[in-house]
Amino acid sequence: MNRIVLWVVVGTIGALLSACKGESTVNADETADLILTNARVYTLNWDDPDTHGNPAGNAPFANGQWQPDATAIAVKNGLLQRVGNATDISKLAGTTTTVIDLAGATVIPGLIESHGHFHELGELAERVDLNGVTTMEDMASRVRTRATQTPAGEWVVGGGWDEGAWADQLPDKSALDAAAPDHPVMLKGRRGFAIVVNQRALDIAGISAATDSPSGGDIVKDDNGEPTGVFLNRAQTMIYDAMPEATLEQKKRMLLHGLNEIAEAGYVNGHHAGIYADYMPAYLALAEAGELPVRVEGMIAARPENMALLKQWINKGPTQDRNAYFQVRGVKAYYDGSLGSRGASMLDDYSDMPGHKGIAGSAYGFPEDAVSEAIAAGFQAGIHAIGDGGNRAVLNFYERVLRDDPAARGLRHRVEHAQIVHPDDFARFGELNLVASMEPGHAVEDSPWAEERVGPQRILGGYAWRTLRENGAGLIFNSDLSGTDFDIFYGLHCAVTRTNRDGEPPGGWYPAQNMSIEEAVRAYTSWPARSSLREDLTGTLAAGKWADITVLSIDPFQTAAADPHRLLDGKALMTVVAGKVVYDGRQ
Repeated sequence: MNRIVLWVVVGTIGALLSACKGESTVNADETADLILTNARVYTLNWDDPDTHGNPAGNAPFANGQWQPDATAIAVKNGLLQRVGNATDISKLAGTTTTVIDLAGATVIPGLIESHGHFHELGELAERVDLNGVTTMEDMASRVRTRATQTPAGEWVVGGGWDEGAWADQLPDKSALDAAAPDHPVMLKGRRGFAIVVNQRALDIAGISAATDSPSGGDIVKDDNGEPTGVFLNRAQTMIYDAMPEATLEQKKRMLLHGLNEIAEAGYVNGHHAGIYADYMPAYLALAEAGELPVRVEGMIAARPENMALLKQWINKGPTQDRNAYFQVRGVKAYYDGSLGSRGASMLDDYSDMPGHKGIAGSAYGFPEDAVSEAIAAGFQAGIHAIGDGGNRAVLNFYERVLRDDPAARGLRHRVEHAQIVHPDDFARFGELNLVASMEPGHAVEDSPWAEERVGPQRILGGYAWRTLRENGAGLIFNSDLSGTDFDIFYGLHCAVTRTNRDGEPPGGWYPAQNMSIEEAVRAYTSWPARSSLREDLTGTLAAGKWADITVLSIDPFQTAAADPHRLLDGKALMTVVAGKVVYDGRQ
């Protein structure tokens, strides 16, 4: 895969210059550094659609058709110099200008991955890929292959098995024992709420039938009381604590791998939802060396085991240089578990597990006082809440905090995932000026089993993007990578169709919650910029803003209108950050 790509001059600069004999007449102070021309540019520099998805009156939309509102962009000193038509923009070209002919490709404001775990992409690149695994035989076979390539005694690590799909018949250590008897094995679930290990790993961690489950977690045991190898929710830390820590150089490599992957997918900015003390030095080192390929908004993990780092940043305060590539202005807290593993906190029993309501709050590691202190220090909070009980408790928490500190409303705090919301609670998102940070892919991927968990009535408040917008909530879309495919066209497709890649279920899963294509695009661009209080710097293409730009192979606005399933045919062609081409995939 490409990493940092040098600027490429496409076409003849001289054709764009009005000077005689190849000399430019443009004032040197006005000469652009970079011009992107012959493009279909959607600036998003018009008013938001209404809460039903209808375009604003000043949008480039007429007779049911979208049209680009510009054809070229000029960049100077890392900022957008001018956005307009190719003829006018060409007048800014000089002998030092890099001119790129985009041959009709589509340009939008730079994509923002507003909830990701970027180190996981780097870790997974060196681990056993378990995506799509549905049987223990397949899981064990992949582990066996990796074990043959790994020195005895070293950990075999993998990830990607889907906790939701496996919830009724969890994995078991026995097949892993046979596949890798000489290696400790740890396999992480796709959503990050379960792991499975073999006996060698249990022995290293000192876990046996006599070991009790920790608060907020579960060591799954068989009928004889023996650990099966599965650890749910907070119990996972018992294994992680027994694993050897990577070196600083390894962590930097993991982060760069992940950040370069999202750059190649068109993202100019990534919000790392939950940075722990292990990876913070790597981020700081990369930032200090100027090696970050994209901008990063770091959210400190508000977890008991990460209190030292959180307190350090509370004392230091949020970062102040708005142009710095690495920002720390948020905290990420966790109120409940996942719906797939039945860890999400529900107001009433799970429909498919009577007597069980999930796990939440202090039992799950939510440090209420520390999060309140962080908010008071000026940090934006993003709190993971999935069940209707978890969402209500988080809304109650924000209500208490904002009652005591009304000015904190302006920080636009977030609820991460907001998957199942009680009907009585939707309006509170708007009343509290909250942003619902959600994943279109989760709705589609969870649809085969989610209704079984919560029943036909509660599911009406599930993955309810339209209802949240209608109630005044801010809305941003992301992938929660590495748990879900972060390809922008997959995200857009899920958002506007609520179907999977095969078009299932027909007509979409609860299609009343579908987004319009404009809403979907904004949920990855202008709306996350606004949620981060950066709308004056980015999110739309206008002179004076950051030159953060994404180039796409297809026009998502017109494609969605003609055949939304064709959105899956698109790909990112180019990523520009601060006026520099960090990825060029046109060849």
